[in-house]
Amino acid sequence: MGREIQRSRIGGDRGSRARVLVRENIENVRQAAKETLVDYPIVLDNNHAIWRDFNNEYWPALYFVDAQGHIRHHQFGEGEYEESELILQQLLTEAGSRQVSHELVSINPQGAEAGADWNDLRSAENYVGYERTENFASPGGARPDKSHDYTFSTRLQLNHWALSGDWTSGRESIVLNKANGHIVYSFHSRDLHLVMGPAAPGTSVRFRVLIDGKPVGAAHGVDVDEQGNGTVTEPRMYQLIRQQGPIMDRQFEIEFLDSGVQAFSFTFG
Repeated sequence: MGREIQRSRIGGDRGSRARVLVRENIENVRQAAKETLVDYPIVLDNNHAIWRDFNNEYWPALYFVDAQGHIRHHQFGEGEYEESELILQQLLTEAGSRQVSHELVSINPQGAEAGADWNDLRSAENYVGYERTENFASPGGARPDKSHDYTFSTRLQLNHWALSGDWTSGRESIVLNKANGHIVYSFHSRDLHLVMGPAAPGTSVRFRVLIDGKPVGAAHGVDVDEQGNGTVTEPRMYQLIRQQGPIMDRQFEIEFLDSGVQAFSFTFG
């Protein structure tokens, strides 16, 4: 399948927090830009006008434009970071900049920013809103735009997911209406992330994570403790699982102890 995956690709673009937030909410984007020290303009393409003009089928997709407005290079999917940096240096030099370093930037990504474990990655990014989700396994399928009490089977097929509890399934997200709702996902990867946030600003939602029906222990991500406990406090990507190995098919489960969580997508690494 490789790294150039159309639309629902393997792996998550963990370095771009603005991408994983609710794009229509400009306050979320402003907050992400502030936290990541981005001080240059950010274009919001909520209606996908730019996406369609570029006939784009990839995410992330990088287009390198020179000072004359010509596209000189592109990169589809994750990776090739050194080549991308060299292209930027070249275009800045051509444009007359005299302060361009020709050294490669050294980075040491930690936590959720660490690169994906490509050798053990068998799960693709998946949205949970009904418009673009795949392999939703609760009986009867999604009930669009209305409250519904969902259930799920004890064991799911790989890369299938399901709900239990009272949820409202929207086009781009799902919202929990009552406490003690669950999301279950059968996956194969080192890392599992869930993009989510409180549906009401200023609130928080407690949750507990299990893997194969047991506390996560040493497999916990940076946003949970060894017992799997965590709290959703803001809209962002939460790292819930970071396995130490061996990597195999696992069943992830998250129970929300409070109502009011809004979930958008799963990413894996």
